[in-house]
Amino acid sequence: MATHRLLAGLIGAGIQRSLTPAMQEEEARHHGLRLHYQLIDLERTGESPAQLPALLTAARIMGFAGLNITYPCKQAVVPLLDELSPEAQAMGAVNTVVVRDGRLVGHNTDGSGWAWGFRRALPEADLGCVVLLGAGGAGSAIADAVLGLGAAQLRLVDADPPRAQALEQALNARHGARVVSHSDAAQALAGATGLIHATPTGMAKFPGMAVAAALLRPSMWVSEVVYSPIDTELLKAARALGCPTVDGGTMAVGQAVGAFELFTGLNADAARMEQHFRRLLAAR
Repeated sequence: MATHRLLAGLIGAGIQRSLTPAMQEEEARHHGLRLHYQLIDLERTGESPAQLPALLTAARIMGFAGLNITYPCKQAVVPLLDELSPEAQAMGAVNTVVVRDGRLVGHNTDGSGWAWGFRRALPEADLGCVVLLGAGGAGSAIADAVLGLGAAQLRLVDADPPRAQALEQALNARHGARVVSHSDAAQALAGATGLIHATPTGMAKFPGMAVAAALLRPSMWVSEVVYSPIDTELLKAARALGCPTVDGGTMAVGQAVGAFELFTGLNADAARMEQHFRRLLAAR
């Protein structure tokens, strides 16, 4: 029987299909907690990231244990917080806010979540030359993580070239001169051993592919961050060529494990959370 209650939530746009509430609430139940996880969908209310200060104040007043933060708020939330973890500070993006003693502390479990799933799915992946599409909140976290896994070279491509260049400078200052930004995906993918896709393209509300299928090669692995749908057009094209692939579900579970532990101070059962996530997907 539950002995403690917690409030948590997710702030973002177009998040009605998120499986995070179900994952968090079910894992809490296994620990004897009653967790209510609220979706705070800016798209449904016609709001924008400009409402973040009011939402954070409300969460603090209402006694939330914490909030997950997703597109398009991961970078906009940073200056509104009282403190950042070293990871969030380095990445310049936050996906988890913990409320403790009235203070808002920003963390980032995207990078560790992506790395957890990637290592499980492709433990022998060639990290000689990795291309990352997307230098936003998720992309910046994954960039840091893949360099931490030992990528020899990372090539960044973003629709906003100055943003990619800024991330390049920050990463090289942290990891050494291993990162180069490109304005052209075709040029970046020449000779690449792997591709990580970290943009909203491919989501149900943003269908399509961020890179032409003709640029993929069977010798490349492909990692996706989108999980709704779980089989994106990019993954379908990659699998048709015989590319090793990692779907976005692995990152979704990995970051949820990290967020649960930050919210509750308890150790999550990652295998159990992944099994639950896959059951939820199958039931859709």
